This record gives sequence, C-alpha cells and structure tokens, in this order.
Amino acid sequence: MSKKKIANEHMQQLQRLQEKDPEFYEFLKEHDKELLDFNDEDVDDEAETDVDSEDIEEDAETDEYLMKHVPSVAVEAKSSKNVITTAMVDSWCKSIQENTSLGAVRALMKAYRTACHYGDDSGDDNANQLSIMSSSVFNKIMLFVLSEMDGILRGLLKLPPSGGKKETLLDLMSTRLWKNYNHLVKSYLGNSLHVLNQMTDTKMISFTLRRLRYSSIFLAAYPALLRKYVKVVLHFWGSGGGALPVVSLLFLRDLCLQFGSGCIDDCFKGMYKAYVLNCQSFTATKLQHIQFLGNCFTELLRVDLGAAYQHAFIFIRQLAMILRETTTRTKKNSKLSFKELFRKVYGWKFMNCLELWTGAICAYSSEADLKPLAYPLTQIITATARLVPTAQYFPLRLWCIKMLNRIAASTGTFIPVSLLLLEMLEIKELHRPPTGGVGEAVDFRTMLRVKKSALKTRAFQEMCVFSVIEELTEHLAQWSYSAAFFELSFVPTVQLREFCKSTKVERFRREMRQLIRQIEANCEFTNKKRMSVAILPNDPGAASLLEDEKMKGSSPLSQYATVLRERAQQRNDSITQSSVTVGERASIFGSKITDNDEQDHSVNEEGVTAFNSGWLPGSDSTTSHAEKVKEKRKRKRPQEEAAFDEDVVEELILSSDEDEDSMINAQELEDTEEEPVISKRQKMSQQPLASLSNLSKKKRKYKSKKSNKKK
Repeated sequence: MSKKKIANEHMQQLQRLQEKDPEFYEFLKEHDKELLDFNDEDVDDEAETDVDSEDIEEDAETDEYLMKHVPSVAVEAKSSKNVITTAMVDSWCKSIQENTSLGAVRALMKAYRTACHYGDDSGDDNANQLSIMSSSVFNKIMLFVLSEMDGILRGLLKLPPSGGKKETLLDLMSTRLWKNYNHLVKSYLGNSLHVLNQMTDTKMISFTLRRLRYSSIFLAAYPALLRKYVKVVLHFWGSGGGALPVVSLLFLRDLCLQFGSGCIDDCFKGMYKAYVLNCQSFTATKLQHIQFLGNCFTELLRVDLGAAYQHAFIFIRQLAMILRETTTRTKKNSKLSFKELFRKVYGWKFMNCLELWTGAICAYSSEADLKPLAYPLTQIITATARLVPTAQYFPLRLWCIKMLNRIAASTGTFIPVSLLLLEMLEIKELHRPPTGGVGEAVDFRTMLRVKKSALKTRAFQEMCVFSVIEELTEHLAQWSYSAAFFELSFVPTVQLREFCKSTKVERFRREMRQLIRQIEANCEFTNKKRMSVAILPNDPGAASLLEDEKMKGSSPLSQYATVLRERAQQRNDSITQSSVTVGERASIFGSKITDNDEQDHSVNEEGVTAFNSGWLPGSDSTTSHAEKVKEKRKRKRPQEEAAFDEDVVEELILSSDEDEDSMINAQELEDTEEEPVISKRQKMSQQPLASLSNLSKKKRKYKSKKSNKKK
C-alpha cells in the first residue's frame, strides 16, 4: 500500500477512536498532540528516499494537479503533455500565493529544474521531461522562484521569515517536517548552483546570488553543496564585474558568520588564491581592481581575527622563507642562480602579497590579534628593499618604503625609513646630466624595474628626486610632534645639504632647500614646546607633549606633507589619463547597490531587468546555446578553474619547495633584461611599426629580384 492510503486509514482510525473512547482521545490530545494533528496532505511519498539535488521525480499527484488546475490548456496538454506554457506558470504562481498549494510548489520546482538545465545535453528520455517553449516562460519561472521560494520553504518548515542559526536548522533536521520537505530545499539549492555555473550575464548572476543569500542557512544541511557554493562564489568575486564582486563578498561573509571555522578557513584560502591570480600582471587599469580585492579580503578578516592570525602567520612565513632562500644562497645548497632566485621576490605576486598583509595589519593595528605580525612583516619588507640596491629597482624600493610608512603610522612605531630613502640620492645616475633626453613619463606605481635606457632620462631623475622628497616628508611628518624630532631629523638634514652641494640641477636644489627649511621650522616648533616644560626624555609624558597640536595638524612639516600629497596626486592622475586606454573598464565597479540589502522593494524590478536579457534563445537552438556558453566559459576562465581545486593554498602559490609557482616572474623577466614592463597599449602601438618595416624589407627584396630578372 502507498503512504497516501496508509495515511487515510490512520485518519479514519483517529475518528473512530474519538467516537468510541472520548476519554482516551482527550488524554492523547493533552500528551501527544502531534498524533492528533496528523494531516494526510503533509505526507510525502518520496520523503524517505534520497532525492538528487538536481531532480525531483515525477509523481502521479503532480501530474493530476497539472491537468486539474489548468483546464484551459488541458486539450493542448493531451497532444504536448510536457510543454510548459505561460498559463501553466501563472496558475501555479497564483495557487502558491493564495493558499500555498503543495502540488503547485512541486510542479513549479519541476519547471524550475527544467529552466536551470536548459541547453544541457542529457541522455535521458525526453518524452517524460518538461520543456520550455519561450524565453518569457523561462523568465517568469526564474524570477518567481528566486524571489519567493525562500519564503515558501521557510513557511513549510515553520522557520523565521529571515535569518536563522545553524543550530536551529540542525535541530530541525530530526523532525518530520524536514523529512517531508527537505527534497524541495535540496532541489532549489542544487538547481540554482547548476544555473550559476551556466550563466554568463553579470546582472543575472548578481540577482541570483542576492536572492540565494537569504537561503544560505539551508546549506548547513548539505556540506557538499556548501563547498561547491563557496568555490563558485569565490570565482565570481575574483573575476566578476559590476556589482558582482560586492554581492559575492556579502554572500561569503554571511556564510562565514553562519557556519563558523570550517567555512572561514575555506573562504580565507580561496580569497587569497583569487587575489594572487589577479596579481599576475599589473597595469594602471588593473590597479584599482587589485586594491578593491585587497580591501575585500581585509574586510572578511574581521569576521574572526583569531583565525585570521593563523592564516596570516602561515602566509607571511611563506614570504619570509622565499626571501631567506634568496639571501642565504650558496653554490652547494642551491641549484638556481642568484638571478633566478631574486626574481621570486622581485615579482608582482610577491610584492602584492606584501601589500595585502600590510593593508590587513594597518586596518587592525589596534587589535591584539594581528598587531604582533607587524614586526616580522617590517623585517621582510626592509630586506626586500635592500636585496638588489640598484637604480633599476627604485620603483620597487619606493613601494616598500610606502608600505613601511603606513605600518609606522598605524602602529605608532618608529621605523628607520630615512636610511632607505637617503641611499637613493647617492646613486651616480642622479649626479650625471640626462644624456637620454627628456624621456617618457615614468609611473612607479605600475612597474618594478626601469629600463636601462630610461635611467639617463630627465623624467626618471625628476621622478626619483620628487618621490624621495615626498616619502621622506611623510616619514618625518609622522614624528613632527615628537619631543625627539630635532635629534631624529639631524642626520637626514645633513645628507640633504650634501646633496644640494653635489647636484648641479637647480630644480633639485630648490626642492631640497624647501624641504630643509620646513624641517628647520619644525625643529623650532618642537624645541619651543620642549623648553617650556621640564620633562626628562625617559618620562612617559614626553610622548604626549604636543598632543593638542597633533590633533589640529599645525606643525609646519605636516602642512607641507599635505601640499606634496596633492602634487603627487595630480601627477599620478595626469600619467594615468595619458596611458590608460579609453573605454577600459577592468577596474570599474558598480556602486548602485540598495542602501539596505534586507529590503526587497526593488527585487521585482531588478529581476525583470536581469532575466529579460534574452538568455533563452528558443526551443530550436538548444545545442547552439549550450555550445556558446561553454566557449565563453572556456575563454573567461582558463586560469581561474585551475586555481580553485580542492588542494590547499600552500600547494598553489608562494611555496618554497615548489619551483614552478615560486618562479612567479621568471618567464616575464627573462626577456626584459634591457626592457621595462610595458603596457598592452604600447605593445600594440609597436606591432604595426614592426610589421610595416618587415613589409618594406620584403618589397625591396622583391623589387631587386624583379630588376635582376629584367636585366
């Protein structure tokens, strides 16, 4: 006998018991109310079976519902029984909204599975499967299910309208309600995951993720699905455009808050992988994108700073091991040359990882969890700056100095940055006339190494001197309110005067004299306050001697630093505008996101916009659409798919015992011994010239052969 018949018999037995023995019936009513509240409509014939996440088996009850509640299409259904029409979808939606009909929910979920698997090559018998005729039907199904299914499932399982805890769902899994309706939950999550893997439109993916975020608590019952969701969302976060990275970050943050340490570890490792993958190349257009990813990673660390410390310690230790291998190389214990070893360090991946952890430590410098990592990171950055002290790697050294200044400002710790800067003024290239002419503008933000021919240009010399002045001013301005500023600034002032005497360039001498005047004015500013109070140098009160002036920012050096920041920003903007390709949108992200993400007043409008893009072409082009989707995914994800394997992040990047990943820039720098890192636009502008020269050579050869034949 089927479960439906058994349920009917049980209901009849309860009615007879109430007539024959009312006292016993009242006893059951007080002590076992669930038995008397038994309803045959709540019984699901498939509740005890393990339903696949991407399918709901057809049953006679659903087929009967399709024929009974859609009489207008009953005649059409006889000839084409499995074709989904607009009238059928409207009828299901109306029944669900009015009385939450379970049969309509099941029918709609079967249609949703068909919509999610549209274009798939399935070997099943298509005669027993539903099919979609038009894109309007697909849009209606997707929009209604994604907008309403979370509320429907919460109503069936008697959960709160929003939110929820992992423990609440785990307790619910042992109840009868979960056994009856868990297949609907699993089907909804599984089919949504499948369609996410097939989508290529950014708006559709963003809307789908935003709606699935409300149902993320249900993933606690399916650990395998949870891991797959984390993997897919991490890919969207690292490679998506528009508002998709922000929506993906919010989705991952909710998963970390709800599921704790297990999910947090996967998210931290996955985001670190995605960040490093995006750092393989570095241009002005990609600068904002990488900075955005770093800010997202730093924000996610806030969820659990204890776990963040463990991961940060491991990854910073990896950087230290790579650096130690380079600095302690000997002929006996190393198979690689020094040039091959230092390219591990002087590469975009290594430097961007230092930038990432610098931002994280500066953001949480007041927290006791990550503050102890500031010292080892400072040692790594300082050793990296001194590894190859040549003029060609001045951009890399300046990048390291900026990171050290940020760490010093956030932690309130003195770091001897002035020594690294003053060493740059002693190079011979700055004391020779620029034999290379004016030269092109050099953007130190987007390069690690300068071309040898550019060292002799006027543009390079100006950029070096101005950068040293700006960073030295930043360093001294941090301590311009210290009682020991006079002693601290004595050595830099002496060396700046020596540079003014040795250089023959008047504009450099003028800038240095201006900085020296500001330093001397700041010394008078601090000494005047120092002489007015009787405090010993080792007195703790000396640290807060000029606290009021510091709050106002009234020191001469801090005001001068503000002027230099504005000048540097204008210079960087002019360089960026002249070098960035017009129309490039690699670093532009959508900022139009709803102020309160919990409000759904604009869900329907956004959904209609997202799912009205013609993603479903037609019933006769199923195979061609599937092939197009696969081709797009192959073109867009060649590197990301390889990175999101199940292995740990240590095996992918920055591991000292893996040559391929440690040699992060060996191939890139192999052919650049005499060339700088140039942008794609410059390469494209050089290609036509080379091709024209080749054509002209061929024409000359052809004409000479022709003239010889005539002779």
